[in-house]
Amino acid sequence: MPPAVSVCLPSGAPLPLKIETLKNRADFLRAARAKRAGSPAFLLQARDRQDKVATVRLGFTCSKKVGNAVARNRAKRRLREVARLVLPQMAHPGFDYVLIGRATETAARDFALLQQDLSKALAKVHA
Repeated sequence: MPPAVSVCLPSGAPLPLKIETLKNRADFLRAARAKRAGSPAFLLQARDRQDKVATVRLGFTCSKKVGNAVARNRAKRRLREVARLVLPQMAHPGFDYVLIGRATETAARDFALLQQDLSKALAKVHA
């Protein structure tokens, strides 16, 4: 049975970037020792895995300083959506990224500003 949506790409279009989720504590700890870039709403940590796998791995975290479980989940949902919109254009294959939410700012910041913040943080990390 054929797929419900066409999987054909226009000629010359780059292949879509495969994004996986970080799940192991060790991966988060390795990213914590790598490059970082701060913004008003979050902290970005980026680690070059230096392997030949052309995937991007992404993790999210919010401490209890962000608030109760509802507030932390809302902050992570916003970070996931921003990453979904920005990373395909700006992420480098073979990198691990961790977005860490900040208290009050992650959930309250304007969404367009969140996107700009992530773009600037990625440019800073990859400079």
